[in-house]
Amino acid sequence: MLYFERGSKTDVIAPEEARAALVGVLNALGHRERVLAIPPDFTRFHSQAGMFTRFAFDFYGDRLMDILPALGTHSPMTAEQLDEMFTGIPHDRFCEHDWRSGVVTLGEVPADFVREVSDGAVDYSWPAQVGHLLIDGGHDLILSIGQVVPHEVIGMANHSKNIFVGTGGPEGINKSHFLGAAYGMERMMGRADTPVRRVLDYACEHFAADLPIVYVQTVIGRDESGELQLRGLYIGDGRDCFDRAAELSLKVNFEMVEEPLKKVVVYLDPAEFKSTWLGNKSIYRTRMAIADDGELIVLAPGVCEFGEDAEIGRLIRAYGYVGTPAVLAALKKHPELGNNLSAAAHLIHGSSEGRFTITYCPGHLSENEIRGVNFNYAPLDAMLERYDPATLTDGVNVMADGEEIFYISNPAIGLWSWRERFEGN
Repeated sequence: MLYFERGSKTDVIAPEEARAALVGVLNALGHRERVLAIPPDFTRFHSQAGMFTRFAFDFYGDRLMDILPALGTHSPMTAEQLDEMFTGIPHDRFCEHDWRSGVVTLGEVPADFVREVSDGAVDYSWPAQVGHLLIDGGHDLILSIGQVVPHEVIGMANHSKNIFVGTGGPEGINKSHFLGAAYGMERMMGRADTPVRRVLDYACEHFAADLPIVYVQTVIGRDESGELQLRGLYIGDGRDCFDRAAELSLKVNFEMVEEPLKKVVVYLDPAEFKSTWLGNKSIYRTRMAIADDGELIVLAPGVCEFGEDAEIGRLIRAYGYVGTPAVLAALKKHPELGNNLSAAAHLIHGSSEGRFTITYCPGHLSENEIRGVNFNYAPLDAMLERYDPATLTDGVNVMADGEEIFYISNPAIGLWSWRERFEGN
C-alpha cells in the first residue's frame, strides 16, 4: 500500500511538511509498542534520513526501541557522526550491525532464477540474509528509511536493498555485488528493474512478507543555488513507493550530456568519503559520460584507506583496479578473492577498463599506494590550487587558461551519462 506520495522536479518539501506527512502515516498505522528504525549510515548523510529518524523518535519516544544503521560492510558510525546525523537521539538507542556473524538467513533464491534474470551472467543461488534484530527483536513496526538515487550495484538504491544489503550478511552482500558487476554496471545504473532488484523482490515476496516493514523513501536534488532540497517523499509497505521515487529520481538526479566529456573533476567531501570503496562513486556515476581517452580527476582530501572493511582493503591493495578480464582471472586463481565477491565486484566497478584515465589526489595515501592499485596520482594541494572547489560550479567550467572541465561537487547524489551511451544500454 502507498500511504503517502508527493514529489516533482521543482517541489521543495520543508521539514515541517515532511514531519506532518510522516506523523500522519504513523498515526494511520495505529499504536505500536516496539519500533525498529533502519536508516542509512553517515555515508548517506544527505539522504535526510537522519531528519526522518528524528521525527520517528519524537513521535514514538521510548517505543522506538532500536535504531540499526544499514552499514552493510561500511565502518561503524562514530559518536560524532551519530550526533550530527541523528541530533538529540540517545546513543544507547543505536545498534551496530555485525555483517559477518550477526545475521539470519531467511531463505535461498534458487540458482535457476538468478541465472535467468542475469541472462546467465552468474550461476548461483542467493541467500536472503538480514540482521538478527529484524527477526529476534520482537518489533511490531520496522521503518526502513532512505534515499532513492542511481546506484552502481542495483540500478536505483534503496527499498529492499536497505534490508538485504544494508543489514545483510557476507554471502548475500558478496553475491549481490558480484551479480551486478557481472551483468554490467552500465546496463543497470539509473534503472529500477535490474537483475539484482529482481532477486531482492523475490526475497521480499517469498521470505520477508511477514516482516512489518514500512519504507520511507526520499528523493534529493539541488536547486539553482546548489542547495540540496527534498524533492520527493514516498511512504508505503510495498514496491509502489520505490517505483514512484525511482521515477522522480531519474528526473532529478540524472544528467544527460549531449557530447562525451573530455575532462571531469570530482570533489569528495572529506566528511563523507574516507575510502576508495566509497570515493569510487566518482568513477561509477560518471563513467557513462566520459569520452574514450578522456580523463577523470578525483579530489579526495579525506581518503585515507581503500576499503571500509580491513580485509576488503587488503584485497584492494593486493589485486588493484585492473579491469574485468584480470579480476575474473584472479578469481579463478586465488581463492581469497573468490571467497570475497564484494571485493571482486568493487575492483571491476573501479576500473575504467582502459577507456579513460583515472587520477586520484588523496589527502592521506601516498603516491606509491595509489599507483599500486592501478590509478594515476597527482598531489592534492597542487590540484586543489588549480581546481578550487570554492570557485567551481557544478557542470561546465572554463579555466583562466581556456581549459574546459566538467565539475561535480558530490558524485553520490547523481548519475551522468552521454545520451547515446545510455540509450545504447
